[in-house]
Amino acid sequence: MYLKFPFVNLRPQILTGVEKRILEKAAEMFLTLGVKSVTMDEIAGELGMSKKTIYAHYGTKTKLIEATALFMFERISQGIEDLSRGQKDPIEELFTIKDFALEHLRDERSSPQYQLQKYYPKIFASLKTRQQDLMEAYIQKNLKRGISEGVYRNEIPVVFTSQIYFVGMMGIKDRDIFLEKEYSMNQLINLHLEYHVRAIATEKGIHILNELLNTTAQ
Repeated sequence: MYLKFPFVNLRPQILTGVEKRILEKAAEMFLTLGVKSVTMDEIAGELGMSKKTIYAHYGTKTKLIEATALFMFERISQGIEDLSRGQKDPIEELFTIKDFALEHLRDERSSPQYQLQKYYPKIFASLKTRQQDLMEAYIQKNLKRGISEGVYRNEIPVVFTSQIYFVGMMGIKDRDIFLEKEYSMNQLINLHLEYHVRAIATEKGIHILNELLNTTAQ
């Protein structure tokens, strides 16, 4: 099945059971420990299989990292698509999707984006392009629905707002600016989303936002 957001002529990876096990474990370890820190031996040990078996499917660690990044991207893309078909209002939908993404990214404790950018720049660049296409397509869809339902202001520049949202999401992951000792990734994503909604919401939308924030704080 092809993903249905307009950017994706992306055919999802067709995985065997062994490949799915490898990618799920690799994703868990890369997100927790970092792509640079984890070795193929450690992944094999956690899986209880030989390193030779992993290499039979992914000939190098770089190929495994690339396949894992695509695996996570596809999983999150499909989740966003499924959640965006629900019956929630546009602001509540944003918070639901944010929670879904955080659950799968495990708060990015090991700064995988930074490590990909530094050590695997080609994989990072390819992933960033896909992330941008996904996020801008989704945010534009959300904005148009929010305007039609009266929770976002009519005069919002839709394309620009989707672009600035993506720039903000990438920017808050810069740990040279947003120090890890001061902010968790969870806090940053929550603050960024609140900032985004307050900038575009009508009075009706602000009321919905405040109710959501109050519910989350309880």
